[in-house]
Amino acid sequence: MEVITSKYAPAHVYALPNLLTYGRILAVPAVVACMYWQDILQGGLWLRWVALALYVTAAVTDLLDGYFARSMGQQSSFGRMLDPIADKLLVSSCLLMLAADGTIRGWSLWAAIVILCREILVSGLREYLAELRVSVPVTRLAKWKTVLQLVAVGFLIAGVAGDLFLANMLGKSAELVPEPITHIGLFLLWASAILTLYTGWDYFRAGVTHLIRE
Repeated sequence: MEVITSKYAPAHVYALPNLLTYGRILAVPAVVACMYWQDILQGGLWLRWVALALYVTAAVTDLLDGYFARSMGQQSSFGRMLDPIADKLLVSSCLLMLAADGTIRGWSLWAAIVILCREILVSGLREYLAELRVSVPVTRLAKWKTVLQLVAVGFLIAGVAGDLFLANMLGKSAELVPEPITHIGLFLLWASAILTLYTGWDYFRAGVTHLIRE
């Protein structure tokens, strides 16, 4: 990874890409509220589908804001700062709720811990380097890491509702693989945790190299 010092265009607060990012941030409490209502307040499983729909919509804006920023020439330092924050808020809050309702449990909790710790460490490193006017560019692998995290969390949000839906669809054959949707989500969570460790080390190495030079 190469650490570069660069300048970006001034912030366009009401540009379309930033509006999409705002929407992703506003979706966080809505998704959490649906999951809390379904599990803690013993609401119906339909709330999981509502949470999933809101989550998928928010995740799609993560793809669209970058696309529109590039195609419309509306890239800005403000957008580059806010976009990863929105991603981290969405993923982190969902991981906490999934741990609270028992979807993520046992050894799989370590995968969630790895993801959360990495995001905090990298955010701290980015903030420090930002004070030195140094930009740590997001690598293509880090972008795939984010996509994998989003997909994993999506499967886990569906969780019990998705498992029950498949069980009803497949009948007795579903007993051969109990909780298939949840297990797919946990597998993807572990895969994203491993990728998170790798990309986190890449960022850390690049940041420490610069700090030593300073």
